[in-house]
Amino acid sequence: MEGVLTLVLLCAVFALGQMKPANVANVKTSQTETELTFQWDIVDGNTNYSYKLMGDSAPIVLINATGQVVTYTVSSLSPGTNYSFTLYTVFNGSQSDGYNFSAVTVPSNVGSVSVFDRKETYIILQWEKVNNRSDYTYELKYWIKDEPPTQSPTDSLEEHNVTSLSPGTEYFFTLYTVFDRVRSSGYNFSNVTVPSNIANPPKVVDFNDTDVTFQWITSNIAYNYSLERSNTSREYIYNIAEGIEVTRHINGLNPATNYNFTLYTEFFDVRSTGYKFSHTTSLSRVTGVDFTRSETQLIITWNKLNKNNIYNYILSESNGKEESFSGSSEENEFKHTYSSLTPGTVYSYTLYTEVNGQRNGSTFRSITTINCVSFKWDITNSSIEAQVNGSTHVKAENRTGNAISLPITDNRVKLQELYPGENYNVSLLYHLDTEELLQCSHLLTLVPNSVGRLRCEYFSGGYGLAVIWDPPTGVFDVVQVDVGKQSFNSSSKEQKLNVKSLQVAQWYTVTATSFSGAMRSKTASSNCQTNPAGVIAGVLVFFLLVIIICAAVFVWLRYRSGKRNNSPKPLVESKGTKKNYYKPIPMDAFSEHFRNMSCDENRGFSEEYEDLSSVGIEQSSAAATVLENKEKNRFSNVLPYDSSRVHLTVNDEEDSDYINASYIPGYGNASKQYIAAQGPLPSTVNDFWRMVWEKRSQAIVMVTNCTESGRVKCEQYWPLDYSPCLYGNLVVTVKSEDKAQSWTLRELNIKNKSTSETRTVKHFHFTAWPDHGVPYGTEELIKFRGLVRQHIENSYSAGPTVVHCSAGVGRTGTLIALDVLLQQLHREKAVGIAAFVQEMRLCRPLMVQTESQYVFLHQCIMDSLKTKVVAQSEPLYENTDMIYVNSIALKQYENGSNI
Repeated sequence: MEGVLTLVLLCAVFALGQMKPANVANVKTSQTETELTFQWDIVDGNTNYSYKLMGDSAPIVLINATGQVVTYTVSSLSPGTNYSFTLYTVFNGSQSDGYNFSAVTVPSNVGSVSVFDRKETYIILQWEKVNNRSDYTYELKYWIKDEPPTQSPTDSLEEHNVTSLSPGTEYFFTLYTVFDRVRSSGYNFSNVTVPSNIANPPKVVDFNDTDVTFQWITSNIAYNYSLERSNTSREYIYNIAEGIEVTRHINGLNPATNYNFTLYTEFFDVRSTGYKFSHTTSLSRVTGVDFTRSETQLIITWNKLNKNNIYNYILSESNGKEESFSGSSEENEFKHTYSSLTPGTVYSYTLYTEVNGQRNGSTFRSITTINCVSFKWDITNSSIEAQVNGSTHVKAENRTGNAISLPITDNRVKLQELYPGENYNVSLLYHLDTEELLQCSHLLTLVPNSVGRLRCEYFSGGYGLAVIWDPPTGVFDVVQVDVGKQSFNSSSKEQKLNVKSLQVAQWYTVTATSFSGAMRSKTASSNCQTNPAGVIAGVLVFFLLVIIICAAVFVWLRYRSGKRNNSPKPLVESKGTKKNYYKPIPMDAFSEHFRNMSCDENRGFSEEYEDLSSVGIEQSSAAATVLENKEKNRFSNVLPYDSSRVHLTVNDEEDSDYINASYIPGYGNASKQYIAAQGPLPSTVNDFWRMVWEKRSQAIVMVTNCTESGRVKCEQYWPLDYSPCLYGNLVVTVKSEDKAQSWTLRELNIKNKSTSETRTVKHFHFTAWPDHGVPYGTEELIKFRGLVRQHIENSYSAGPTVVHCSAGVGRTGTLIALDVLLQQLHREKAVGIAAFVQEMRLCRPLMVQTESQYVFLHQCIMDSLKTKVVAQSEPLYENTDMIYVNSIALKQYENGSNI
């Protein structure tokens, strides 16, 4: 039995050794680009397996398994390849029939993806085929951050258009390579669509000639912007983070220029197609100019616009004539003068700014000034009237500051209800646009009112009258009272005048006239009788009086005869004789001489002055009558003699050696101590200063005011203020000014521009000499002369002292004579007034021009003797009553004879 069992077992074992093992039931695969991993369950506990790669010449590979599940990896494979395998179960050297299966390795990702084209709603992607495999397909997945992805199947092409996208958005992509339904790990990348342009054009919120400010609205604060100026390809880049309203300022532009701009929206590095627009810069105009006005000139001044050199300027007249000015000038101020204009005329000008051929202009107007003196002023005691031009308003202001302002109708000034005798500064104005322009000013004095209730009372026991009056209403300076042939001046504070030395029981015509400056009132008149109480009644007395009168007449006739025999008579010599013609009067005899000359209403003075009238007139004045010199003479009857005229230096052909001025001798041997000159005209001011410089004068004595009684007597030839003024080649500067009641003293510096040499000149200006006649008293003039004499004596090396009034003969001659005669009186104890006047007239005509000035000169000597001026080493002046009454001067004023 046992033997049978053993045999069966041996047969079974043998049979089993000849049977094939079973195949694996199933193989699971996983893959990468270069590996395939297989997994299967152990079959019947077998641990030995083998596989063979189909089509591969490699031998069968044995696999020893452990555990219940077998995992095996095949490496070094090619990506994206289909591999076929046979897996064998091996047992006791026998293998199964084999389990056949295939697996695919993962294909490789694309190397890169580029954007072939993009717009606001699509992106065209492009890539190279992986390994140039045409059997590969591709899948694209894309999404926006924080949103689910979208699957986009593709064909086998290497280009794909991703559409229906949002503008200016970042998209994330994964591109898969697919082979046999196996996808690669995926190529990850991102890209953006083109951002959209702004929806609305930018607004210009501010601009000027060179700057502009744009503003626009954005719907996405993640966008950036770039603004391109196509004229220069200049870009302005802006990073936007502050909101949806964007404001940007651009400067450095040119005025009047059109600029093309493109505004790009930028997202990451992608910019939009760009919004195109344009802007033209503005061209500003000059809004303000200054006018410097005169009668015949307008000077227009303006500043460089914005201090920028790019602007040029065109100044156009109303007739179309233009003047051009380059903006490249280094000066910040431009100036242009229009000359030869008509006084009192409105002129219009347009000032253009110009850039790139474009203009922008403003129109300005101004008016030339006028000369108030040229009009005829009708003046009463309460009104001022005149026919004028070039004015729309008139303003009159008195010395207290009260003013009247009225419009001018029909070019007629009518100022009424003014204060009698008052001084009014009358200004003519022109209201032009928004400006009130001063055309000219004129100082006028109204006619004073007459005195009231002129009457007389007995005085001095019948030998005088007390003249009484009520002062006139308004302003007045002095009241002149005439009693018979006597004339007296009374101050404005007095209302009574006592007149002596009249005859008893006689009727006298008494008149009173008030004066305000040069204006005189109507004359008030009254007949007055001296006290007749002392007259002895009866025939006896009558005969006694007749006898007395006859005796008096006899004595008077003898006295007259003796006076004629003793009065100075011309010697036999000709008028050309100088000091020998009249003999000096000793100091102690001068008082009696003065009384004798004053008798019979100054008959002695009249005869002596008349005797001097023809002195020197036969001399030649040829240079003064040359055609080009005639206009340099203020008066045609006051011409310098050729023998004594001042010659100026002639440096070139345009210069002239002529000036209306003459050398006058001084005391002793000083043959050219003075220059008597006319007051400068506008055309001779430069010549006047040339004379002062060339003759080295250190003193100028002026005995006139520039304007008197509404008439120009002398041109203002020194600076109005402390600013230097140029006269020809000389710069004159006022260094100091000291005003007193009757004079003004100035110190002037004169600099020669050619040599830079500077000198000091003293200017003595006597302001209290009336336009007509002589000063009211001698004291002030004597003091003034003392100041001048002191300066002359302290300036021994100086040239001649220049003395002038208006014509340079009347007041000028009187002052020069006073200076010389007081020197003579001090040194010789005698004075020869007539002899020195004769000597001056041989050098210049009409010196001491009027009889009143000649009498006044004698009065100055009388008052100097009384104050003992000549007895002192230095002048000593005392207050004395005014002796000389200027009746002759007032009468000559009435006749208008004085210059």
